[in-house]
Amino acid sequence: MKYTTLPNTNIKVSKICLGSMTWGNQNTEAEGHAQMDYAIDQGINFIDTAELYPVPATAEMSGRTSNIIGTWLKKTRHRDKVIIASKIAGPGDYTAHIRTTGFSPNAIKEAIDLELKRLQTDYIDLYQLHWPERDTNRFGIRNYEHDTNWKDNFNEILHSLDTSIKEGKIRNIGLSNENSWGTMRYLEESKKHDLPRVVTIQNAYSMLTRTFETDLAEVALRENVGLLAYSPMAFGVLSGKYVKGNAADNARLKLFPRFARYSGEKAAEATKRYLKIAEDHGLTLAQMSLAFVNQQPFVTSTIIGATNLEQLKENIDSIHVNLSEEVLDKINETHSVMPNPAP
Repeated sequence: MKYTTLPNTNIKVSKICLGSMTWGNQNTEAEGHAQMDYAIDQGINFIDTAELYPVPATAEMSGRTSNIIGTWLKKTRHRDKVIIASKIAGPGDYTAHIRTTGFSPNAIKEAIDLELKRLQTDYIDLYQLHWPERDTNRFGIRNYEHDTNWKDNFNEILHSLDTSIKEGKIRNIGLSNENSWGTMRYLEESKKHDLPRVVTIQNAYSMLTRTFETDLAEVALRENVGLLAYSPMAFGVLSGKYVKGNAADNARLKLFPRFARYSGEKAAEATKRYLKIAEDHGLTLAQMSLAFVNQQPFVTSTIIGATNLEQLKENIDSIHVNLSEEVLDKINETHSVMPNPAP
């Protein structure tokens, strides 16, 4: 395994982060525990969850993923061996079953306290805002529509998080599904008012979705805010199983076809081109896809997700793959012809 540190901290994390959003839905508690056992044995020390998980989000299953991590922590007593990241859900129709108060001070306090109980721990190493409160381009939305009803509350949010840091409940803070303006506003507020500084941003990034490079990559590098890249496999599309027609019946996009972000014709065509590059160079598409993300200078850790141990092994092994300049050039040639075919 390879390691780095969360920016502006002394917290060492593995370059591969174990994602968990299938645990409690597609995966049982026993399977989630087995994945964590295997990941720890391979040197992974970084686990990401959220109060929203598992996905798809429902009132019946909300928080179940974190409960699974909590029972594993209690059973193994491995709390000192892992860095735990979690998130407070943003507002929206699909989170009304959690709360409708956004990132108000009481909401942040409640969310953290409940998550600590589920995780059966006294502290969370990295606490993230799952998506912005204001309506903006997130989750693949490309056409910006200005939200005139939103009231600026960056300072209030940072003060609330600062209270939880001082209480010892969380150690560091991060963003997720945020854009450049929002990221810079948080950085500005923390600098002006001596408030906690965001250390990471968790956004989608893969060969099919490289919009992070448009302007957030420069923010990440110049401001030292590390990307935690999620969906590096584009919901499994970049395994090649869908274009090959051999996806199992329990594959994510077969179970939940409404998650169509990476399922369009252009994304399929781009995937076929990337598959050929991988095969021409003796690589699996999955490992080429993950290695591409791992090698980006603005990426602090790549969040992988798997529904079985075979997939998990292949994903983790990608850390040992170093793409040559020739392969990277071929990937970039395809990207120049078909840029960001998935939003």
